[in-house]
Amino acid sequence: MRVLGVNAVFHDSSAALVVDGEVVAAIEEERLSRRKHGKRPVPFAAWELPTLAMRACLDAGALAPADLDAVAYGFDPSLAKDAADLGLDDPWDHLRRTYAEHAPGFLASALPGLPRERVRFVAHHVAHAASAALAVGWDRCAVMVLDGRGESASALLGAYRDGRLTVESTQVLPHSLGLVYESLTEHLGFLRSSDEYKVMALASYGTPRYLDELRHLLTATGDGGFVAVPPDWSRWAPPRHDADGWGGAHADLAASVQVRLEEVLVDLARWLRDRTGETRLALAGGIALNCVANSRIWREAGFDEVWAQPASGDAGTALGAALTVAVDGGDVPRPMPGAALGRGWSDDEVAAELRRAKVPFRTGDAAVAAAEALARDEVVAWFDGRSEFGPRALGQRSLLAHPGFAENLERLNDVKGREQFRPVAPMVLLERAADLFSGGPVPSPYMLFVHQVADTWRDRIPAAVHVDGTARIQTVDRRTHERLAHMLDRFEALTGLPVVINTSLNTAGRPMVDSPHDALELFGSSPVDLLVLGGHTVRRRDLFEATP
Repeated sequence: MRVLGVNAVFHDSSAALVVDGEVVAAIEEERLSRRKHGKRPVPFAAWELPTLAMRACLDAGALAPADLDAVAYGFDPSLAKDAADLGLDDPWDHLRRTYAEHAPGFLASALPGLPRERVRFVAHHVAHAASAALAVGWDRCAVMVLDGRGESASALLGAYRDGRLTVESTQVLPHSLGLVYESLTEHLGFLRSSDEYKVMALASYGTPRYLDELRHLLTATGDGGFVAVPPDWSRWAPPRHDADGWGGAHADLAASVQVRLEEVLVDLARWLRDRTGETRLALAGGIALNCVANSRIWREAGFDEVWAQPASGDAGTALGAALTVAVDGGDVPRPMPGAALGRGWSDDEVAAELRRAKVPFRTGDAAVAAAEALARDEVVAWFDGRSEFGPRALGQRSLLAHPGFAENLERLNDVKGREQFRPVAPMVLLERAADLFSGGPVPSPYMLFVHQVADTWRDRIPAAVHVDGTARIQTVDRRTHERLAHMLDRFEALTGLPVVINTSLNTAGRPMVDSPHDALELFGSSPVDLLVLGGHTVRRRDLFEATP
């Protein structure tokens, strides 16, 4: 089957294409529209149809809309209930359902030639579950999905066996671990449904002094469910506004909720392990982007293997919806080939773009040029291959620096225009990871787990080490990231360090870079020394020398 998956009803608008069970492409709309999700003044403006992403996916598969056997929409309005009946105060609830109900018309209009009867609804949490369990490549596993909300629930716990889902537990709203964390995000002065990762980072600077008080407010019920309704956070810390500093009671509150979230997740995962007897666990839903919690699940829940979908947020439901419909149609799902599922450019296409822009560039061993620049303590923008699906920069659209200088953490945060408590992530070759890092799974290719940094390495790579002594690592496999591995080899030969630090190639309030044009725009406006574009490099000093 040829199935296009679509997410458009909440946020993280996206599309994905699955052909005969194989994931061909998956792209978030923000990468192409250049409007970062959730950053616009009208909240429901984030509920846009991923028109550009759908077209890009069809282009990747050389398909026209009429060629599709189905379009899978990751929300089923027939399962939705009124917010008031669910105990929620949600002013956008009616619009959410109305938007989904009209999706067949919207999609048929956006994809001329598509018969509207080919649009199929997939339940939101089923789409999340499929995005992990049908993409990981296991024939059977437990699956745990937790987020803010779906049609009328906030969680799904179950198991996949030979492509078929058995649901063991769901949690009906208003109880929602995701909505609790979103509410805290807003109270701490960050953007709800967008900046939850900032709360996770801030938590490392605090002490969980309010943990005991939170235990009766956030708790697993022992049957695969939980109690979780946002409390009045002001009893512990006043609301923080953008202009306010961070720390003190706010960091302690973040730490307390983070630790309690981890405890509840471990309890739920243990229950699921006992209930299903499965030894492998797949994670999805927005909470699966909480890499600190993922590591505790890996260490403490009793599973032999834990895998998290790199696009665990709502963007991933486009992929999961497509996989669900494909399997229902008789296809056998193939393992997701990695997160590099977006658009890509050949070296010849990049060179043509550079010539059109009249930018001087060099062609040669870009990996060596990057390693040498990093060894000189320069900042490198790295653009290579297809763009990543999900929020993490994984060596396709990355900003890199030397890990051996503590000030490079502040330096990269300044380049990006973001808060200084935000960590950056170390890239390390897969075969070297165990020498430096422990306490988390290896391989860890998607930055979805945290690891302890070995004592002997902390002083050598200080920019890679978070305040709590951990690092959110990305392991680099030579077989899939040849140029990146070559760069790491050369950097270690020059410096003795097998790690470089990595953050996403974007600036504050902007989506991650997607095209060569986007990369040049960032390079021209940021203090980056070297831009790698596939096999080509652009040096800042060459730009100035070329200016008349």
